[in-house]
Amino acid sequence: MISFSLNDTAKAFLLSIAMLIAVLGAWELATPAAKSAGELSEYEMLTGGGGQQASVPAPSQVITKAIDELSNPFYDNGPNDKGIGIQLAYSLYRVLTGYFLAALIAIPVGFLIGMSPIMYKALDPFIQVLRPISPLAWMPLALFIIKDSQASAIFVIFICSIWPMLINTAFGVANVRKDWVNVAKTHELSHLKTAFLVILPAAAPTILTGMRISIGIAWLVIVAAEMLVGGTGIGYYVWNEWNNLDLTSVIFSILMIGIVGMVLDTIFAFIQRAVQFQE
Repeated sequence: MISFSLNDTAKAFLLSIAMLIAVLGAWELATPAAKSAGELSEYEMLTGGGGQQASVPAPSQVITKAIDELSNPFYDNGPNDKGIGIQLAYSLYRVLTGYFLAALIAIPVGFLIGMSPIMYKALDPFIQVLRPISPLAWMPLALFIIKDSQASAIFVIFICSIWPMLINTAFGVANVRKDWVNVAKTHELSHLKTAFLVILPAAAPTILTGMRISIGIAWLVIVAAEMLVGGTGIGYYVWNEWNNLDLTSVIFSILMIGIVGMVLDTIFAFIQRAVQFQE
């Protein structure tokens, strides 16, 4: 007799598939295909949404919508009718632009704070005041000063991305083992070489943790920011479809937001594992 043995990863995968099928099946069975005029809810009568799209769509409808959208994701029929690929591309452009601008400032400043107790004490009050402020609270001020919705959205991403990277970089640099730094001194390495050859590799896992946290926050914030400023992007797409009472498109776009966020996190998780080391 042939016996099959599954490892934990395979078991977890099969369990995830089973859970997904169970949830989608229950959702499908609990969702009516359509409602008759006598079954309209009070909300649907107030909004005039008597059609199929006024009720929560079934998974089969969302899957059909996904196939339709993903078959031609880059169509452009005007300002308010663009494919999901174009909307995601706009959002990713804003996220990555603001994110890398934040990294250009947060990592060097974090190095400075981590290596200098005096700079830490000088900058810590500013960090503690600015860090708790919601990124979206900066949006009105950014729109007033910059006077451009896309640049304002990038600024908001910059603000929300900078703090996790800065704090994690400072923490990682400050906690590098002192004997490693002392070995560099005995070899008469310059401060610059010590920073790049000793401190940076040692602090890299902590720095990447901050960068991974920042990209997740940035992707969360861009959706809300685009709902406020409008124009293009996945956040605007969600809001526009909600105004059209197209709940199928809303659920589809929510799933796409989750998938892109998962991909971004997976990329940074892979990079983070690549720089980890064992002492």
